[in-house]
Amino acid sequence: MRLLPKSLRGRLLVTAGAALVVALAFAGVAIGHVLERFVTQNLDARLDAQIAVVARAIRPDGRLDPVMAVDLPPFDRPGSGWTWQIEGPGGTLASRSTATPPHRLRRRDRHAGPDGPQPFEALARDGERIHGRALVVPTALGNATVSATGPRDLVERPLHEAIVPLATSLLLLGAGLALAILIQLRLGLKPLDKVVGMLAEVRNGRRDRIDVDGPTELRPMLAELNALIDANRLALERARGHTANLAHGLKTPLAALRLDIAAAGLEDTPIAAHAARIEGQVRHHLGRARAASLAAASSASVPLAPLLTDLCGALARIHADRSVTAKLSVADDLLVRADRQDVEEALGNLIDNAWRHARTQVSVAADADGGMVRIVIADDGPGIPEDRLAEVARPGQRLDERDDGHGFGIPIARELVELAGGSLTLRNGAVGLDVVVELPLAHPRA
Repeated sequence: MRLLPKSLRGRLLVTAGAALVVALAFAGVAIGHVLERFVTQNLDARLDAQIAVVARAIRPDGRLDPVMAVDLPPFDRPGSGWTWQIEGPGGTLASRSTATPPHRLRRRDRHAGPDGPQPFEALARDGERIHGRALVVPTALGNATVSATGPRDLVERPLHEAIVPLATSLLLLGAGLALAILIQLRLGLKPLDKVVGMLAEVRNGRRDRIDVDGPTELRPMLAELNALIDANRLALERARGHTANLAHGLKTPLAALRLDIAAAGLEDTPIAAHAARIEGQVRHHLGRARAASLAAASSASVPLAPLLTDLCGALARIHADRSVTAKLSVADDLLVRADRQDVEEALGNLIDNAWRHARTQVSVAADADGGMVRIVIADDGPGIPEDRLAEVARPGQRLDERDDGHGFGIPIARELVELAGGSLTLRNGAVGLDVVVELPLAHPRA
C-alpha cells in the first residue's frame, strides 16, 4: 500500500500536514498541562497558607493547642469544601468547615515529609475528588500530620472553560499554518514549473537554452540540461556532416558510372536500369539517415512564406519550358517547427512533382490549424486513380514511367515530414492531385 503520493507536491503536502497535526496536538496537550499547573499552584498556595497557620497549634511535646488553630477564609465556612485537620499523638483537630469526621476521608497517593507540604489526591465520602497538601511535623511523642484540602473542581472548572477557546485558537492556528504551507509549496515549486515551461519552449523552438538564473538548488540540474541540449545539437551537426560527406562521396562515382554507361551505348540495357535503381536507393537511404539523425525533430523555427517563394521561383526556372504558373497563399508570419533543410527538401520534391504533372497551374496554400500548419499543394493535372493512391508512397513505385525520376520523392518527403512530427496525405481534388502536408506550428521566439 502506497503511503505517499507519487507527486512531489503531494508528498510535501502530506508530510507537512501530518507534522502540523502532530504539532497542534502536542501544543494542545502542553498548553493544557501548563494551565492545569498554573491553576493548581494557586490552589496549593492557599492550602499551604492554611497549613502554615494551623501547624503552630502543634506544640513540641506533641500536644495540640486549639486556640492557635485559626480558620482562614474559606476554611471557616461549613460545606465550602475547604478543610484542614491535624492528626498526631496528641490528638486530632479539624476545621469548622469539615462536614465529616476526619476518618471518613479516604486518602490515596498521600505523600508527606518534613521538607514541606506535599500534594496528594483524596476521595471524600460522597465520592467527590479533592486536592490536598500535607505536612509532617516531628514532636516529642512522634510525627503529627497537618493536611488541608480543597475541591478538585477549582482546578477542573477553569480547564473546562478554557477548552473551547483553546481548541478554537488551535483550529484557527492550524488553518493559518495550512494556508501558509500551501503558499509555501506554491512558491517553492514554482521554479520547477518554470523549468518545465522552458523545456517545452526549447522543444517547440521558441528557446535555445534554459536560463540558469534560478534557485541555488536547481542550478546544477539546469546546467546539466543545457549541457545535454548542447550535446544533442553537436551530435546533430556531426551527423549532418557525415551524411553530407557520404552523399558527396557517392555522388561522383555514380555520375561517372552513368557517363560510362551512356558512352558505351548501354542506356536501354539492364545495366542502366540497375545503375538508376542504385542511385535512387542511395538517395532514399541517405535522406532517411539524415532525417533519422534528428530523432525527435529539430527545434528550429522556419518562416514558411520566403521558403515557398524561393522554391517556386527556382522550380519556375527549372521548368521554364512548360507553361505552368504558381499561385502562393501563405501568411508572412507563419512559422513551422522543423529543420529548414528537411522542410525545403520535402516541399521541394512535392512541388516539383506537382509542377511536372500540372497542365497550367500549381497552387500552394498554407494556414494555421490549431497547433499545426496545413500546407496544400494542388495541381490541375490528371490526378491518380483512387485505388492506386496508396502505391505512390512506396519507395521506387511510379505510376508514370515516361518522366524522369525514380519514384523516391514522395516517400522521402513523407519520412521527413513524419520525423518532424507532421503528416502527409494524398487526395484527388476537384481538378488534379492535392498533397496535404501538416507540420507543427512554431511561435515567434520570446
